Formats: sequence, structure tokens, C-alpha cells
Amino acid sequence: MKLRAVLDTNVLVAALSSRRGASFVLLNQAMDQRFALLASPALWLEYEAVLKRPQMAQMHQLTRQDIDDVLNALCAVVEPVQAHFLWRPQLRDPNDEMVLEAAINGAASHLVSFNLRDFDSPVQRHQLSGAARLGPVACLPADFLKLLEKPS
Repeated sequence: MKLRAVLDTNVLVAALSSRRGASFVLLNQAMDQRFALLASPALWLEYEAVLKRPQMAQMHQLTRQDIDDVLNALCAVVEPVQAHFLWRPQLRDPNDEMVLEAAINGAASHLVSFNLRDFDSPVQRHQLSGAARLGPVACLPADFLKLLEKPS
């Protein structure tokens, strides 16, 4: 069964920062449809807003067109998620709620982020706080890549 994942915005930022990191490889795996990439309209708008910030373009040495090309390529493979239910508040950081909601509403198996503590549970590390009963597991990009590399 194909894994289903939501990528936190920080993973996309990291993917555009370096071609050597796990995030870049994961972005390519998404484009090759090695896993089901999920995103809600709210999360997609955040991707676009963050990646198109002037400081991001300077930091990544990418033009606005380059960023549009990346977003268009991702848009071709993303599975849109409708927010049938809002699960707020579940997390310490209200800005992470849309990531969690996309994961829950899209029946994601994983939520990939560098901010695991924002999704951390006092009961079980890497299980989503306040939403452990709802399923998605938070993990780092490198850990999710290891899961993708395991034979099915």
C-alpha cells in the first residue's frame, strides 16, 4: 500500500535550499509519485506564500518563475484534501493546525516535518499531540525516506 503524507512547509523550504538533503530527495520522490502527497487548499496557499517571499528567492537563488515551476510540478501530483472537519485546537502552535488538518482529513499515514516537537505527544514521541487517536505519525524527512526505501 502506498504511503500517504503531508509535508510541512519547512520541508519544501529545505528542499529548495539544498539538492543534497533528504528534503530534496523527498520532493523528487513526491514528483515521481512514490507516495501520495496530500495538501489542502490552505496548506497549498501557505506553500506558495512562504516560497515566494523575497528573502526565500534570494536565499535559494531562484526566480519567481523557478518557484512557480516547482509548485506547478507538485500541483500535478498532489492529492487535494478537503477540510471536512476542523480539529482545532490540537497543537501548541496554531500555525501548524492546517498541516495537521490536512493530514487528518486526507487520511495521511505520515506528517513530515522538521518541527517534531510541535507535533509531539507527551505519551508517545512522534505521535501527533492531541490527535494520536486520529492516525498520522510525525517524522523527519530522512525517516520518511527510509520508509519509502523499504521493500513493500
